[in-house]
Amino acid sequence: MCGLHIDCSLRTAAANLRGVYEAFEDHLAAPRGRGRLRDAAHQGAAGGAPCGDLITIRVVVEGDRVADAGFDASGCGAAQAAGSAVVELVRGTPLLDAAKTTAQDVSNELGGLSPGKVHAATLAADALHTAIGRAARAGAPRLRPDPGRTLVAMSGGVDSAVAALAAREAGHDVVAVTLELWADPQGDGARSCCSPESVAGARALAHSLDLPHFTLDLRDDFEHDVVDDFVAEHAAGRTPNPCVRCNGLVRFDRMLDLATSLGAARLATGHYARIARDEHGPLVAAAADSNKDQSYMLARLSPAILGRLWFPLAELEKPAVRELASRAKLAVADKPESQDLCFLAGIQATDLLKRRGLGAASGDIVSMDGEKLGTHDGHHLFTIGQRRGLGVSSTEPLYVIDKDPATNTVTVGPKHALKTQTVQLTDLVLHRPAGQVTHVKLRYRSDPVPCSLESARDVQSAICNLQSPFEAVTPGQTATFLENGAILGCATISDPSHTVPTLLPLAASAHV
Repeated sequence: MCGLHIDCSLRTAAANLRGVYEAFEDHLAAPRGRGRLRDAAHQGAAGGAPCGDLITIRVVVEGDRVADAGFDASGCGAAQAAGSAVVELVRGTPLLDAAKTTAQDVSNELGGLSPGKVHAATLAADALHTAIGRAARAGAPRLRPDPGRTLVAMSGGVDSAVAALAAREAGHDVVAVTLELWADPQGDGARSCCSPESVAGARALAHSLDLPHFTLDLRDDFEHDVVDDFVAEHAAGRTPNPCVRCNGLVRFDRMLDLATSLGAARLATGHYARIARDEHGPLVAAAADSNKDQSYMLARLSPAILGRLWFPLAELEKPAVRELASRAKLAVADKPESQDLCFLAGIQATDLLKRRGLGAASGDIVSMDGEKLGTHDGHHLFTIGQRRGLGVSSTEPLYVIDKDPATNTVTVGPKHALKTQTVQLTDLVLHRPAGQVTHVKLRYRSDPVPCSLESARDVQSAICNLQSPFEAVTPGQTATFLENGAILGCATISDPSHTVPTLLPLAASAHV
């Protein structure tokens, strides 16, 4: 009896191996879509020199379906077969089903690849998702509007994963999107929220939750609108807020465009912020967890955008978020948070600035009376309020009080010289009448300060009068104007040495 059992098992195993071999050989002998659609607008490639295998997948997206697909591959037979398998899997299928395709699906289509060949399935899946992402970026999908569908921004971290869980548990038809914003071979992609490594991790996380996943490649937009501005602002002696700029100019507009093309009624993100509403409409407001509140970083979002946003973590604290992820057995439940700007992960800001042409340039460090106290290697290496690393000696602590990019001079002085009750502003935008503003927040991690506003005739410039002194007001930073924790508008802090325009009291006409 034992011998019969072993013989039966051997025959079953042999039959399974024949099935694997036959499926694999079938795709090699009769590859589906090889050489098709070489002029297609939307294609993606994966592989290349490191492994010797290169797979290119091309798709035509029409309405809610992948109307057609094709591939080309070079390298081993497994790469050829995997490209064919992808075409077989997605051609003629609903787009949202195609967006769930994993490397395991590709391997299964080939009867199950051996460990030595499974890399080909990974390359084919990567190429497919790049092609689908490019179609999505171009607005090719046109799905019927569905009030129950939610697009969730997933970075691969615990916060966005729990936001996706919340949407699913609310009964929504959930679709995931990840933004690829930056790739720096000298940086640490694993610590960035928008690198190719993070995109792959976020896609795997979305697929583990059985969610369709799209990648939007916004690297060109991000470099132009955020990184180039970051360098230019430092060259001009200012210290910018790249995240505020990215949220206001790059991320949310593009994700909402995708939500529209996918028929999603709303966009959900893992930000810690609330959306408050008054008789005029929605406003960004502070989250329940004051230690994690990110409303400041969302200050440039317009009310029109806010009307389609949902922040599922608004009322949660971080430990509760991690607990929810742990209960759901998510691999990211204990994932550390990134503390870097996404494009500076693993490098210093000075490294990036130097590569972008802002290198060492000798200048003077002077006292507030103009006395030369020492030299430095570039004003862009200093921040208003900085104490350490000045390279000058004094009987009292000295702080950076001012920077003059025109003369490459850094002025230092005592701590009390950093205090001011008058803040000059530019690029002012208000969503409610200025008379409603009661407080201003002048830095991400600072407490709001009671204030009043005065505006120039062009309404774009302003002065914020503080009721109590604030230390180290920094040109280039964002000022957000508040009432009861809701952000009524924002502006950029300008250089106090600039000429101040003739001012008038802010009136309701400043409401834009």
